[in-house]
Amino acid sequence: MAQLSDTIEQFIKELMSEDAHIELRRNELAQHFGCAPSQINYVLATRFSVDHGYLIESRRGGGGYVRIVRMHPRQEGNLLDALLKRVGNSIDEETTNAIIENLVDAKLATPNEAALMRAATGRNALSLPVSGKDVLRAAVFKNMLIQVFRNAEEVLEK
Repeated sequence: MAQLSDTIEQFIKELMSEDAHIELRRNELAQHFGCAPSQINYVLATRFSVDHGYLIESRRGGGGYVRIVRMHPRQEGNLLDALLKRVGNSIDEETTNAIIENLVDAKLATPNEAALMRAATGRNALSLPVSGKDVLRAAVFKNMLIQVFRNAEEVLEK
């Protein structure tokens, strides 16, 4: 199975050699390799994750596709990856607000988007004990960060 996963990974990377993103149909790719669509899901989840410098957007259904976007590295390393690691499994409100301000300063988020992010991750929005708030805040904030960078990629492509 590892050999097939390696082959699928290499095939996708070759398709992406000149493009920052590609769109694939999971079922067509599975047919091409003679495997189940779940094998394609496995490769995407393990070889094309945020940790590996990719964003995956998936739409299911008849016209469904998988879009793989290669994140642009920065000189000091991949900003999104560094932020996700910083957030980890738990983050307090003060640190979250500092990161949000940095996103605005870097022009990755508008002041209105920042206000929404602060509202969604603030202590009043999360009605749990303090330790639970920090864990939930981290999960919500990670999704927000991924979306912020996805939006930035789309702006660059236009």
